Amino acid sequence: MSPCVRYRVTLPRPHSHLVDVEVTFPAGPAVLDALMPVWTPGSYLVREFARHVQDLTATTQDGSPLTARRVDKQTWCVNAGGQAVTLRYRVYANELTVRTSHVDGTHAYLNGATVFLYTEATRGLEHHVTVEAPQGWSTFCALGQRGGAFIAPDYDTLVDSPFEVGPHTPLSFTAAGVPHDIVVWGDTPADPDRLCADFQRLCEVQARLFGGLPMQRYLFLLYLTDKGRGGLEHQASTALLFPRTALSTGRGWEDLLTLAAHEYFHLWVVKRVKPRALVPFDYSKENYTSLLWAFEGTTAYYDNLIVRRAGLMSAQRYLTRLGETLTALHSTPGRRTQTLLEASLLSWVKHYRPDENSPNSAISYYLKGEVVSALLDLEIRRATSDARGLDDVLRLLWRRHGDGSGVNEDGVEAAASEVAGVDLTPFFDRALRTTEELDYSVLAHVGLEMNFRTRESASDRGGTPPKGKESKPKGWLGVTLKGNATVATVLEGSPAQEAGLYAEDDVVALDGWKADGAALMSRCEDRRPGETVRVTVFRRDKLLEVPVVLGAKPVEAVWLSRVDKPTEAQKSAYQVWLGAPWDEAPGTT
Repeated sequence: MSPCVRYRVTLPRPHSHLVDVEVTFPAGPAVLDALMPVWTPGSYLVREFARHVQDLTATTQDGSPLTARRVDKQTWCVNAGGQAVTLRYRVYANELTVRTSHVDGTHAYLNGATVFLYTEATRGLEHHVTVEAPQGWSTFCALGQRGGAFIAPDYDTLVDSPFEVGPHTPLSFTAAGVPHDIVVWGDTPADPDRLCADFQRLCEVQARLFGGLPMQRYLFLLYLTDKGRGGLEHQASTALLFPRTALSTGRGWEDLLTLAAHEYFHLWVVKRVKPRALVPFDYSKENYTSLLWAFEGTTAYYDNLIVRRAGLMSAQRYLTRLGETLTALHSTPGRRTQTLLEASLLSWVKHYRPDENSPNSAISYYLKGEVVSALLDLEIRRATSDARGLDDVLRLLWRRHGDGSGVNEDGVEAAASEVAGVDLTPFFDRALRTTEELDYSVLAHVGLEMNFRTRESASDRGGTPPKGKESKPKGWLGVTLKGNATVATVLEGSPAQEAGLYAEDDVVALDGWKADGAALMSRCEDRRPGETVRVTVFRRDKLLEVPVVLGAKPVEAVWLSRVDKPTEAQKSAYQVWLGAPWDEAPGTT
């Protein structure tokens, strides 16, 4: 029998949030170094998972004790003498996100990077996992099984295959000939048949795009919570976190579909076609690449587009959501400070570690990457008279790099120019390597143009035309808030910054009258630019009054409309792009 790494996972006390793990490494080096990853693929932040490991002991296979010495934050050193070694340890798991692990009396979600120690010497061997579930619970994982154990061909696959353990009954459907399961933690949606039918359509649209599915079965792990939203992709599964109350609204259901489409799209883009800088993963430190704008930003562009192509979102709704994305981009001062390539490269210290200055100093590679991908799609369509588009770039990358070999840092740009049949370097130089505003003139290829207006309220997402005639100019303070009355960010160049308001100031009053954060914002908007207001705050424990001369509210909300007197070519290009007749394009009012 070939050597393998064997794990046994037990959950003897779920209420303690502890996972008991036993791992046996086969005979090998005299000194065994067992490591816990510091990050999990798909989430580019060092999270120090080893901090949750406790009670580690080491023995030989016959039970003789060995000394396990911790030598750094993530490594345990065992003088194994060339023998097989068994380690027993516990992992504290009480953080319900898609990037971590969570165990309680209702279930266990086990993300591999947080649970399974590994060694570099055995990383390429088969890894077998036996889960001893509590009475009445079942174990769900995308890995195949043999002899009662889940089998991963190597450690990378194991880390990429989360486990869900609990008293669940899966929902099932088939897409493109491949079985799919949905395991729901939290209350099952009121219409499970609709959930399966809509997910099936999303999966089949993407299978057609790439010419089939790259796995034999797929598992959706859906966690319906009171708050929070996120997803993490895996080789044959995904974990989705979504607020359950949102499912009762049309917008919320749409958001769930775009989230599912996004993570499923990663089956091809990220999980198989990936940056070469991530081949192989180094679990001990940051893995730098400037390509996250393409792999995550392009996926963000397609998540709405896939829902549209599946017939689950109208063309008008798609363009409204694109307008909301454009609004978010143009509401972020950091777009004038950080390039898109820098945003990708520095995700480890910027995107996943936001602070009060992040809106001023950084831009999300998801956000700007989505917009750049949309413009790139239209650039290729314009250059080829709509014969080709970004779909063809993705299929080219899939044919060449779907084996996991990795894409060079300039590989996406080269592939796009190859498909377009023209040199797109000027496009990429501006979009990726400068902080200039993007060139939106290519929208005219599909008969669209951008429009700007001021936001009507803090909750205004943009994406739609003004509801009525533009009102009088509104006073603008230039802060964002958190909680009930705490300043979260003071925007660059704003009246608040010039006057000396700070992040973490707690708002008490405006012009001598009690005001929380909401009242502060609305009452400032009721004033005119140039008027002075007196903002009273607690800064730490000191009461201060800060006079602020209000500015004019920036024009920051974006919406898309059709051009006047479109040509037949523009109408045709629009229909090819969004699969809807020109008559359904947004009007000018």
